[in-house]
Order: sequence, then C-alpha cells, then structure tokens
Amino acid sequence: MGRSMGGLLAVVAFAAVLRLGLVGANFADLCDITWEPQNAAMTDGGEHLTLSLVSNISGSMLRTKKTFIYGSISTLIKLVKGNSAGTVTTYYTSSVGDDHDEIDFEFLGNETGQPYTIHTNVFADGVGAKEVQFYPWFDPTDDFHNYTILWNPSMIVWFVDSIPIRVFRNYASKGVPFPTKRPMYGFSSIWSADDWATQGGRVKTDWTKAPFVAEYDNMGLHVCECSSTDDECATRCNKDTPPEPSQLTKEQMRKLRAVQLGYTIYDYCAKARDGGKGPVPPECDMEQY
Repeated sequence: MGRSMGGLLAVVAFAAVLRLGLVGANFADLCDITWEPQNAAMTDGGEHLTLSLVSNISGSMLRTKKTFIYGSISTLIKLVKGNSAGTVTTYYTSSVGDDHDEIDFEFLGNETGQPYTIHTNVFADGVGAKEVQFYPWFDPTDDFHNYTILWNPSMIVWFVDSIPIRVFRNYASKGVPFPTKRPMYGFSSIWSADDWATQGGRVKTDWTKAPFVAEYDNMGLHVCECSSTDDECATRCNKDTPPEPSQLTKEQMRKLRAVQLGYTIYDYCAKARDGGKGPVPPECDMEQY
C-alpha cells in the first residue's frame, strides 16, 4: 500500500475512533490509583471513575499501568459542577525523571456561572512554557466530552469531541525540543491550586462546597508500549509508529481555525510577540498545520 493511501486510511480510522467517543478498555484494566485512593471510585465494572478533591492537600490521581512512546489516549470527562474556583482537573501524559516530557490537558475551575479554562501545554527535554488556553464552547460540567491526545512522530494534536484545538509539530531537526525518546504514562487527577488557577489566584476555593468531584467515563489507550528508557525501546517505537496522520484534513482545519479564532484566550507565541520576556520561541515562526 502506498504511503499516501496508508496516511488517508490512518486519518479515516482515527476520525472514526473519535466519533465513537469510547475506545479501548476501562480504568480498572488500564490504570492504578497512585495518590489518595480513598478519594477515587470506580463503578460499572471499572468503566466509570470519579476523582474527588476534599481539601487543599487531598485530591486524587490515576496513572496508566503502561508507559508508551507515541499513540492516542482518550477519555470522556464531566468536570466539577458549580463553584469550582481554585480546582484543577487534569488529563495528560508525562514521563518521570529529569528533563521530562509532558503533554497537558488541564481544566481550571471558576466561580459559578463563569467558564472553565482549557489549558494546554507541552514539555520536551524539560523545556515547557508553551501554554495555549481556550474557553470551552459548551458547558463541560453538564455532560461528558471526549478529550484526546494524539502523539506521533510528526505532531501532537489536542482534540475535544473530535475537533482539533491545537497542533504542535515535530521540528526537532531545527532545534525545537519534541518528545521522541522518553516513555510516558497517562494521568488523570484533581488537585487544589487556588494560588493561581482561577483569575490568577484572585478567586480562592470555597471549601464549604467540597468535595469537588470530576467524573471520567471509559478510557482508550492505543499506543506503542515502551517499558524502559533504553535507546532500543525508543528506536522501536520511532520505527514502528507511522508518521500519519501528519496533516489535519481540510474539515479539521476549518474546525480548528473556528475554535482558535473564537475561543483562544492565551497563546504563548502571541504573548512573546507582544513584548513578553525573552525572545520569541523559534517554533512560533514555523508552520504548525
């Protein structure tokens, strides 16, 4: 099969997975609770998960049993209802150890009636500070929504309900750090950050509303499993993982532009160009889509 046809089929197959919403196995099969297990609960045979924040030092965290280099990781999330100020609900991938790699979805709570902030970031070789933030175009506390991270040798894409909201391309050959060699876990968590999470820390958590509960439904993990940090494992995943999809489709581009034009509230590149501290990061002048 030619590479172009293989890439097309990969795009079609991945789009189908996103439309289905539920992919892969459940939390009980795939994950362990690694922090404050008394604040986590699994029901429906492990397909439904709640993580609760009960105090400023007692939240909860779930971590996949597998580590991986490249793949897609999906789940459905219903965020904390009501006054969620100061709370952070997360869904992300991360390596452990020095110079870590990380791909973030973080959901920053707010006062009742005010929108959540969808916070995205990427770290590679320990280099981060690549934040882009959005307001959701829906109420993320009213129902479940699909959040997916796609990570392959070409790019990282953040999806919400099959809509790409951000792309970060692999420009490692041009000196821009990109995660290619450190196995990552998938994480979900809820924790307190009222010193910065809501309106820069101006609005604090109302602990009389605790516990704050985030709900997760099902989890999909389609990855190149890599359980060690040796070069052989990373080389295998870099060899075995196709670089497709390496571009968004025209329809995906249309949706991405609509979200970015209508709902972006912070972009580290725009901030740097507008007189932020330090030089403009080099990837800000490189094509991402």
